[in-house]
Amino acid sequence: MDAFGPLNITADALAEEAAKFQRKLEAGIGTLRGMDEVHFGVTAREEVWRDGKTVLYRYRGERAPTAHVPLLIAYALVNRPYMVDLQSDRSLVKGLLERGQDVYIIDWGYPDRSDKFLTLEDYIQRFIGGAIDHLRKAHGVPSVNLLGICQGGVFSLCYSALNPGKVRNLITMVTPVDFHTADNMLSNWNREIDVDLLVDTLGNIPADMMNLTYLMLKPWRLFAQKYVGMVDILDDRKAMEDFLRMEKWIFDSPDQAGEAFREFNTQFFQRNGFVKGGVRVGDEDVHLGMVEMPVLNIYAEQDHLVPPDASRVLKDLAGTDDYTELSFKGGHIGIYVSGRAQKEVPQTIHDWLAKRSR
Repeated sequence: MDAFGPLNITADALAEEAAKFQRKLEAGIGTLRGMDEVHFGVTAREEVWRDGKTVLYRYRGERAPTAHVPLLIAYALVNRPYMVDLQSDRSLVKGLLERGQDVYIIDWGYPDRSDKFLTLEDYIQRFIGGAIDHLRKAHGVPSVNLLGICQGGVFSLCYSALNPGKVRNLITMVTPVDFHTADNMLSNWNREIDVDLLVDTLGNIPADMMNLTYLMLKPWRLFAQKYVGMVDILDDRKAMEDFLRMEKWIFDSPDQAGEAFREFNTQFFQRNGFVKGGVRVGDEDVHLGMVEMPVLNIYAEQDHLVPPDASRVLKDLAGTDDYTELSFKGGHIGIYVSGRAQKEVPQTIHDWLAKRSR
């Protein structure tokens, strides 16, 4: 049959595509009916410390750690930290454990109305600080290794600047430092928000509102394209489990404690405090020049949430003479879960720490 239109598509081709789509949907019904609930977090862990809803977990690998200094992971508040241990073949934690690291993670929990007045000082000095003090005492070491991811990296920079003697080595991963780069759409949006009115009206910031904001950064890709593409894997149970596990993580988001949200958005998104100065945690000023310990800064080249320029500026602001960068070819999520990440990121972190363990 003759082709029509500028794309040279034939009616027969359209009919075959429609039939293929129908077969995929029919197969998908059987696939979905036979699936159990997807689970996350493949690595055994145990609670070792708690302050309110915030819990410190220690991961247990298949062999005892060889590193003498523990590694603490501080994740962002907006999503659940199990992204770093999503599944057996996509786990930053598993990769670090296999290389001998002694890995801990802070789980912030799910804030409720009783947590509305938690501040940045609570999250940074009380929770991160409390976890680090516990590790220092438990391991008999003066300082620990700290890995801060995204917003958790901002918290880690603040903590390290205020408590430099307690952080031996600092790793920042997809961490924003300059919040006013031209390609940072999220920051441009935040600068137009009346944060005081928002927090005073809502108290805590609802998770659904936060999720919608992040999805709207790439509306076609995140609202439509990925679900159209899902049809291609409907007859593949393993692929569907991976897809649903990621969906579960995306929408398993805690509300944001109102006062901490107010302080973070005002000081960083709106005032760009790391670059322009003026960051305060409680009664203390934060200066990145006090970050004098070795720093490994890992950023993603295709990151739409933390553009590379937003992260790379740390080199010019930190006070350390031992600064290293890893440029990862991927996006904000791919840096944890892609096949490339499983090979590159844990090994880079381990090698970097090993050189500074003596």
